[in-house]
Amino acid sequence: MSLADKIFIQNCTEIIEHGFSDEGMDVRPRWEDGAPAHTIKRFGIVNRYDLSEEFPILTIRRTYLRSAVDEILWIWQKKSNNVHDLHSHIWDKWADKDGSIGKAYGYQLGVKHKYPEGEFDQVDRILYDLKHNSASRRIMSNIYVHHDLHEMNLYPCAYSMTFNVTGNKLNAVLNQRSQDMLTANNWNVCQYAALVHMFAMVSDFEPGELVHVIADAHIYDRHIPIVKKIIQNEPYPAPELKITPRSDFYEFDRSDFKLENYRYHELDDEIPVAE
Repeated sequence: MSLADKIFIQNCTEIIEHGFSDEGMDVRPRWEDGAPAHTIKRFGIVNRYDLSEEFPILTIRRTYLRSAVDEILWIWQKKSNNVHDLHSHIWDKWADKDGSIGKAYGYQLGVKHKYPEGEFDQVDRILYDLKHNSASRRIMSNIYVHHDLHEMNLYPCAYSMTFNVTGNKLNAVLNQRSQDMLTANNWNVCQYAALVHMFAMVSDFEPGELVHVIADAHIYDRHIPIVKKIIQNEPYPAPELKITPRSDFYEFDRSDFKLENYRYHELDDEIPVAE
């Protein structure tokens, strides 16, 4: 069984069996028909994935790795806030007529800041410290910038990464304020695991642990039957990740990521998305 499968099954079972329902409360999200999109949730879920052991992709449901990597490169490598720079259409509903999502996600990572060593944006500062100051406990990003929230079409869900070098391994903590377990959980895990792999490769480290901290881990009411179906699937062993060797983070492309022996269960159900 893939560790990612085991963790996902445990998380979803815990939420369904012991979660808090916000039914009856005034909630912001709505379904397409205008009905309130209620959830059941657990507060403060923490998951650990040892990237040196396996790549944390689900087998009980297919995760489209290249599309996930494409989005993480859109944010972290292109530092873009325009959907025209993205191959998929997952952000289209939050974009304006010009394709912009406002001062969100990639925009924040591309803003330059002054340091004693010079001007860096957040990504280049992390890459600099990994190469020149790897013992630092200050290697981190933050895109939840209160000053700019009013100009973001969607507030960041995954908002902070903290990197930490231990021996020859690069570890990271992903902080997430909110997560839709069905539509986003493994998608985010895979793309930030891929980011750790990329940063480790170009900085001459081995990938270590990815710790995923979720403040509000929830399942939407209309998703519960689909989640129950998925977690009944028989897991397969984790596939092996192959990445084209690169020495520069800005050279990576979504086609550089390949999975060997990836067996998975297809999901035929249409998933409604709350907004």
